[in-house]
Amino acid sequence: MDEVVKIVNDIKSGNIKPIYFLMGEEPYYIDKLSDYIEEKILTEEEKGFNQTVLYGRDVSIEDIISTAKRYPMMAERQVVIVKEAQDLIRTIDKLESYAENPMPSTVLVFCYKYKTLDKRKKLTKLLAKNGVVYESKKLYENQVGDWIKRVLSGKKYAIEPKASAMLVEFLGTDLSKINNELEKLQIILPAGSTITPKHIEENIGFSKDFNVFELRKALGERNQLKAYTIAENFAQNPKDNPMVVTTSLVFGFFIQLLKYHGLKDKNPKNVAAVLGVNPFFLKEYDVALKNYPMKKVSQIIGALRDIDVKSKGVGANALSQSDLLREMLYKIFN
Repeated sequence: MDEVVKIVNDIKSGNIKPIYFLMGEEPYYIDKLSDYIEEKILTEEEKGFNQTVLYGRDVSIEDIISTAKRYPMMAERQVVIVKEAQDLIRTIDKLESYAENPMPSTVLVFCYKYKTLDKRKKLTKLLAKNGVVYESKKLYENQVGDWIKRVLSGKKYAIEPKASAMLVEFLGTDLSKINNELEKLQIILPAGSTITPKHIEENIGFSKDFNVFELRKALGERNQLKAYTIAENFAQNPKDNPMVVTTSLVFGFFIQLLKYHGLKDKNPKNVAAVLGVNPFFLKEYDVALKNYPMKKVSQIIGALRDIDVKSKGVGANALSQSDLLREMLYKIFN
């Protein structure tokens, strides 16, 4: 985040580099930086003749270099953006000669998503020397909640921890997906609002009562009635609650418990970091830790592996999702 802010501030101040190589597993910031360059470096009048967007699957490195070596028309610079540049992975080293001596009147941007260049290679060093190499790293699950708070704070919104956790639970760590849902809420809610689980349920479609998040909480508390009620709802709505996903998330919960049992340092800050969870929810893990000794957790993990195999149709004898969920809960509680 700090590196992104620095790149944007440099551009604002006129410190514009001839090459921006944006790479990494998290596409969100790659898109944000690329969009910023596309929108801000040239005026609307200049863009018609001096802004070119190419796609990696449609062009060669030679085509890109040829375009980059053109002179701008009635403008100080031209901007050339190569989207989906990861499609050029086999020939990317051909960029070396241009990276060594880039055209000063061209701003060449590569959006190299889901992959990275080897930092030991000559090309990477040349790009870093004469331009900007930015790696957009995937956030860990326990970091996404803070990211959500920062993004919303910048737009004068707040969010309750449970609502934030629901977003991460159902959308994972894909920042683009999360941001899209947050933008929907910002259209509906006035600035200054605090986003709650109810807002998530009503506007995004996640049930605050019948979701894996609540199922894991019920399991941790050994609340059998609640767990079976949620499981029955899942069985009635299999498209919204695929068995493979349910098993995976419950499995992840018990793996976290196993890690918790093995920790010598049970300081909340350390526990949250190791488990990759928001500290707000540690109380739920503390409850589960008391309810499930380490030996029982190990047995449950073994049983969940078996359920996972069955959910994928191996040796399940055509068991329904309802039967698989009941079997899963029986093995956890008994």
